[in-house]
Amino acid sequence: MNNFVKRTLSAIVYAGLVITSILVQPQCFGGHPLLFGILFLILSTLAVREYHALVGSDIRLQSYAMIANALLFTTMYFLFYGDGIWSALLVAYVAVILLAMITQLFREHSHAIEAWGNLCASQMMVALPFALMNGVLMHNRYLLLALFILLWVNDSGAYIVGSLTAKLPKGNHKMFPRVSPAKSWEGLIGGVVVSLLAGYVFYRVGWTEELGLANSLWFAAFGAVFGTLGDLMESLLKRTLGVKDSGKFMPGHGGVLDRFDSLMLATPVLYFLFVYLATYVI
Repeated sequence: MNNFVKRTLSAIVYAGLVITSILVQPQCFGGHPLLFGILFLILSTLAVREYHALVGSDIRLQSYAMIANALLFTTMYFLFYGDGIWSALLVAYVAVILLAMITQLFREHSHAIEAWGNLCASQMMVALPFALMNGVLMHNRYLLLALFILLWVNDSGAYIVGSLTAKLPKGNHKMFPRVSPAKSWEGLIGGVVVSLLAGYVFYRVGWTEELGLANSLWFAAFGAVFGTLGDLMESLLKRTLGVKDSGKFMPGHGGVLDRFDSLMLATPVLYFLFVYLATYVI
């Protein structure tokens, strides 16, 4: 099976699982999005593990980080659905983070600052964005679906425009060639334009109607820009460490981080944009 077929099949499976988990919410579980919760708890935990494997964390720190991620995700899951268990989970999350930091005192060859930094980075850059998806889903599942589609559309638009402008006599203008040689300012503009069109479509079909047309377009523009920056951040991480992919989770696509890197910044930024717009109450 050639690489193109692998990429296509794995992309179809990936998109199918994401869309199904967002749209299918069995009522027999009190309306809780069980499929989404299970799938994204697994994905977020694998993504945190990938991060720590990349930076060379020992198995003990990896375990603490994965447990902390699971606690943070479930805290947000139950918080947004009004289940009182979230407070106990939050206490457990803080306890695990503190324990992971304190244990560095007992490591004879500990690189404490490096370990603490990687622990905090994995929680802020990976665990938190996944956890905040629960808030978007709780409010409006079509809004979360729109976010995923927006980032997919932005990537496609940026790739097409960037590839076409690269063939011009003078080429195109690279954004951060030391980080990602292929990404260009022309590609970014192309991705933003396509994303704005997607934002308009989302509004017209009612997915972002509550935001209003202007804010739907802001949603699209912010998603495109911060999605690109998240992608570049992960590229910087991989280039610094000298690796091509974050893992081998998806055939032809790399690891979980490679597929969700655009969400690292886009999800928190858009979530707090929604809060600022007072579209719902935390």
